Amino acid sequence: MVNLKEDERLDYLLAENLRIIQSPSVFAFSLDAVLLARFVYVPIQKGNLLDLCSGNGVIPLFLSARTKGHITGVEIQERLYDMAVRSIQYNGLQNRLQMIHGDIKDTAQRLGYGKFDVVTCNPPYFTTPSTGEVNPNEHLAIARHEILCTLEDAIKASSDLVRQGGKVAFVHRPGRFLDIITLMRQYRLEPKRVQFVYPKKGKEANTLLIEAIKDGSPDLKILPPIIVYNDNDEYTKEIRAILYGE
Repeated sequence: MVNLKEDERLDYLLAENLRIIQSPSVFAFSLDAVLLARFVYVPIQKGNLLDLCSGNGVIPLFLSARTKGHITGVEIQERLYDMAVRSIQYNGLQNRLQMIHGDIKDTAQRLGYGKFDVVTCNPPYFTTPSTGEVNPNEHLAIARHEILCTLEDAIKASSDLVRQGGKVAFVHRPGRFLDIITLMRQYRLEPKRVQFVYPKKGKEANTLLIEAIKDGSPDLKILPPIIVYNDNDEYTKEIRAILYGE
């Protein structure tokens, strides 16, 4: 049994045979989180993994199907943190997954510097405009805009937390590609793998996956593109395999 609150629902992670608590008014994961969890290289048998800006814990849950290592998620919003904790408990993964309610900017002081083999992050994508539209829903605004953490905050925290030679992986928007490269190198993270995601063939990329190694040597590989929808506006075989295990 799971204790659902307000408008929460219990959704399936089909390919992983797991369940996750979601809420349309608070947080529901997107394809970006799924792609990041599949993109990053992870140790199979053991290791310490960390997910920053975890939301409802979706990336730790996805990663639990790929590794037997210990996974920690960090989320600043108490409501989302609580959803993640209950999802982990529902799936019986408390022995390998844990959530921390806190600010990623303080996490290295809290958990220790260089303690993790892999760090993932799906940060807020949009800078907070001085004028213009910001979602009036506080939960959604914080998840989407750099209100409580900036891209630089996320990259610095990742560098502080990952061990030398460890991997850091982000999902973001292609428009921030140069910012990400610049900041990663500033904080001793050398980009090694990049993959662009396209909604359809012939369209501009709308998602960027990037993985770096702490103090790695320069050698950037551009991976084949991911196409989300085919000409019939249905998921491509690649995306169906990722989402549904087909």
